[in-house]
Amino acid sequence: MIDLGQFGRLLRITRIFVKHDLDEFVRTIHLFRPYRLMLRLLPWRWGRPVAAPRGQRLREALEELGPVFVKFGQVLSTRPDLLPEDIATELAKLQDQVPPFAGEQAIAIIETALGGKVSNFFSEFSSTPLASASVAQVHVAKLHDGKEVVVKVLRPGIEPVIERDLALLYTLARLAVRYWSEGQRLRPVEVVDQFRKTLHDELDLRVEAGNASQLRANFAASPLLYVPQVYWDLVRREVMVMERIHGIPVSDIEGLRRAGIDLRTLSHHGVEIFFTQAFRDGFFHADMHPGNIFVYPDGRYCAVDFGIMGTLSDKDKRYLAENFLAFFNRDYRGVAEAHLRSGWVPAGTRAEEFETAIRAVCEPIFAKPIKDISFGRFLLQLFQTARRFRMEIQPQLVLLQKTLFNIEGLGRRLYPDLDLWDTAKPYLERWMREQLGPRAFLRTLRREAPKWWELMPQLPVLVHETLRRATAGNLSLEWRSQELEALARQMRRNYRRLYFAIAGGALLISAILLIGTGAGGPFDSWRDGAGWAAGVIGLWMLWRTWPGREAG
Repeated sequence: MIDLGQFGRLLRITRIFVKHDLDEFVRTIHLFRPYRLMLRLLPWRWGRPVAAPRGQRLREALEELGPVFVKFGQVLSTRPDLLPEDIATELAKLQDQVPPFAGEQAIAIIETALGGKVSNFFSEFSSTPLASASVAQVHVAKLHDGKEVVVKVLRPGIEPVIERDLALLYTLARLAVRYWSEGQRLRPVEVVDQFRKTLHDELDLRVEAGNASQLRANFAASPLLYVPQVYWDLVRREVMVMERIHGIPVSDIEGLRRAGIDLRTLSHHGVEIFFTQAFRDGFFHADMHPGNIFVYPDGRYCAVDFGIMGTLSDKDKRYLAENFLAFFNRDYRGVAEAHLRSGWVPAGTRAEEFETAIRAVCEPIFAKPIKDISFGRFLLQLFQTARRFRMEIQPQLVLLQKTLFNIEGLGRRLYPDLDLWDTAKPYLERWMREQLGPRAFLRTLRREAPKWWELMPQLPVLVHETLRRATAGNLSLEWRSQELEALARQMRRNYRRLYFAIAGGALLISAILLIGTGAGGPFDSWRDGAGWAAGVIGLWMLWRTWPGREAG
């Protein structure tokens, strides 16, 4: 049910959309068609030409609607799987800048949050903000030990405004589902849910401080990226204090040249930082536009603003690496099989049909010089193709794709001849070797060994109980169809594989313990022999469980 306040706000949105000639967005909601028509009949609107593209007109309308709608447009720009490309590209240009609030209000918020006078925590504090955005603004200060810091302060009274506009967005989303032909497919209510989560994270500056600390720890020993220090004693929900950095904005190309920085090396380092975040750590800065990146005179990057971060699971990383490598080797069957292995397309999808669709999308890309091939565009087209085969879009991968677009644009602005593949391919190949080679097996063994060791004392009892029940007939079932019989055969195979995997793992652990615990006694030769025998048998049993092998 729409209350009076929401109704008035919806009328204002309609007026602004009509003002920017966005009638197609208003027409989809039947409720406001008469109001739109009335606005169109106003004399001063007769015959006015539409000058700008629709993406630009939508961006300008959102900027006029206010900061929450600006941020919503920014979130939409990270979902090119849901939007036409021209609109997604234009929304990415939205600037989250609003007039600052008074410095006295900022001081009052800081003193309430920290529980004392500003002078107790800072020897100097500038009441004039350094930057101001819709959710918070930043002030420069100095600690009593002389260190320069920035103080991020949550905007006063922002939460009621956000909750009001979120309620309005939910209303618009539900109207879109009801009246818009594309409403069911594009799932607007779920998009607003995602936006709500992002906004609520930004309303707690402790979340951003935690993101910054994690990224700083990940790159603590890196000569490529510096992340400012968070002063946790001065972090609260409404306030965050972080080291101030003095770098050259990455968009200042002439300033970088004057500082003697090699732009080709800098662009390659940017790509390496991205792939390190994504594939080594599975934790990446997802808002890497030029305003958030600076460069130190020694060539190191420095990032700020950690409100939006992305994460990737091991499965995500494997999927991406397999797709990138197969794509650049023009192995489209490999791309199709990577999707099937991931389980993100239905199991019944024909690999040959999927391969043909991928080839039709990817071959035109290779008509360009390799330095002009875009990873981000490849991912976008891959997702669009996969959607035709009912692949559910993974939000974390779309966020990564948006970040990859930013990195590519930045790298090629610094060095137009950047060959992204020359930088990325060795990194991806090395990562795949580490994931599939002997080292990966030993890492997995070390990680899982404690769990297996805890289960070993229970194995004899479990095996005895299973055999007892089978002998007594308690495990027998009557199958009355070919499908169930086939399922039974598969379950028996899986049980045998599970038995061989557990027994093989246990023997390998025993081998490691026997060989590794020698103390120079008379039984060492016997212990080593038994250990090697257990290891060989364990490896054989694990080999029997390998996909494509029948374990028994």
